[in-house]
Amino acid sequence: MALPEQFNNAAPSDSSIAAMEWKKFFTDPTLQQLIDKAVSGNLDLQLAVKRVDAAQEYLKQAKVAWLPSFTGQVSAATNFPSKNSLNGMNMSQFGMGDHIEDYNAGVSMSWEIDIWGKIRRQKEAALATYLQTYEGAHAVQTSVVSAVASSYFNLLMLDQQLDIARKNVALTDTIVQVIRLQKAAGEVTELAIQQAISQQQAAELLIPQLEQGIAIQENALRILTGELPGTIARNSKLQDFSVPADLPAGIPAEMISRRPDVRASEMGLVAANAKVGVAQASMYPSLNITASGGLNSFKASNWFTMPASLFGTVAGSLTQPIFQKRALKTQFEVARIQREQAVITFRQSALNAIGEVSDALVKLDKLKTRQEIVARQVSTTQLAIQQAQLLFRSGMANYLEVITAQAKALESELNQANIERERLSAMVDLYRSLGGGWK
Repeated sequence: MALPEQFNNAAPSDSSIAAMEWKKFFTDPTLQQLIDKAVSGNLDLQLAVKRVDAAQEYLKQAKVAWLPSFTGQVSAATNFPSKNSLNGMNMSQFGMGDHIEDYNAGVSMSWEIDIWGKIRRQKEAALATYLQTYEGAHAVQTSVVSAVASSYFNLLMLDQQLDIARKNVALTDTIVQVIRLQKAAGEVTELAIQQAISQQQAAELLIPQLEQGIAIQENALRILTGELPGTIARNSKLQDFSVPADLPAGIPAEMISRRPDVRASEMGLVAANAKVGVAQASMYPSLNITASGGLNSFKASNWFTMPASLFGTVAGSLTQPIFQKRALKTQFEVARIQREQAVITFRQSALNAIGEVSDALVKLDKLKTRQEIVARQVSTTQLAIQQAQLLFRSGMANYLEVITAQAKALESELNQANIERERLSAMVDLYRSLGGGWK
């Protein structure tokens, strides 16, 4: 399919961050440990690996499908015919007794000659299916790695927001004490104290809410790594991380050839195309060669007497389907339709991949601008708190201005932590959407 020469909002580059191993892309020791546990313990990834193992067994079977099949058989039989039957009367006439024994030990062979390439296309389909599951496992790993990284950054954001909320509660407590002193001096009313306490309670309400979010996020991370829910030890802070200024995305064609889910769709198309060949070859004549040989005797004492008991047969057959109630024609047409579906699926996966990369690049660009703005906003609101407190103590500002300044400062700091987390998550999304994380 026609692909653009470069991604939107991205300068052309020969390199891509997707070529980096995840241990080099994510350098934080705690995050590396979590991802390492997830790669080995995540249950979705383990299921994907089992699908690869199953497909590999089918591939092994397809590789030897062109060989003849052999069947060994050992049998012994005794037949007591009716004395009034033709066989019974003949046995009595020739003095053969009242029963017939038959002992057989032999090997039979059946071999279908691959005239029309049906067996070869079956092998091709099995190989493509195996590669599809193989790439599918890589796609699951990229999702798991990005999910762990995003969850870890979200956990650090919640930690930072909890620190902000606790500091705000301590600051509000100081403001409440100041307003109480102002009331004792007759400069403010009881309403001012109630307003300050209400602001303090609003900050206190955030603390259990954030603690709940932290516990839930820790549980989710532990489950991603295949472990029971519990706490996660960490020493890093959200501000310890930064998004590199240069994150090369490479070119779309390179991304399409690297991204595991797109490659899985491509292998699905290869398999569907091979199955069309199998269905078409099934409509043509099939040439089979059969042979059997071994030892046969009507007495157990002579069973293994050679060469008298040896027997052998060889036969060849050419079978042409004539009327199968349209079954073969239907299988062929359905296979062609499924191939067209695989083409659409591949195109869809490629377009979605390019769209995800473009979205991640846009997010990184715009979140950088938002991060710069919110940093200035935090500085402004912090300065506003200091000035409002000084003016309040000197009687040049009322208590509502102090409370309003504090509320805006709390909101801007929480928003700053959220934007920092969003930018880090956008970096992770770019890494995943480019096909990184499975190495």
